[in-house]
Amino acid sequence: MEKLTHFNKDGKAIMVDVGDKESTRRVALARGEIRMQPETLRRILDKQIEKGDVFDVARLAGIMAAKKTPELIPLCHPLMINSVAVDFAPDTEKSVVKIEAVVKVNGQTGVEMEALTAVSVAALTIYDMCKAVDKTMLISHVRLVEKQGGLSGHFINPEEPA
Repeated sequence: MEKLTHFNKDGKAIMVDVGDKESTRRVALARGEIRMQPETLRRILDKQIEKGDVFDVARLAGIMAAKKTPELIPLCHPLMINSVAVDFAPDTEKSVVKIEAVVKVNGQTGVEMEALTAVSVAALTIYDMCKAVDKTMLISHVRLVEKQGGLSGHFINPEEPA
């Protein structure tokens, strides 16, 4: 197991100094999903949720969340993010919406937390917009799928189904 870098020699939490690291292109892909009743998904797809277009609002929430990650996760560095893309893939047979976020930056540290935060907040926004019609929704499987850049190079999550 790699040495943990967010603690000093006394075991106290620190923000890692990335000042000497080379700036490289970094990309992170995260995914998650939200399961719901079939009628709830039908209403989302038919734009029949009273609060508005669920996917449009959740996309904006995910993008905003990626940009706010350092305000939510204590030791994350503020980054000049180049782009955030949040997309949805509804599966009517399984009554689930798959959520994907890709975050890119040219910087000294990665954007994994930003991608994971984007997926999580997009899922929470879907829940919030639909909770009046479906309190059984389940957010699950939020995970890092792939990251590129930095010293650790290219990582593909071996637990990700093909």
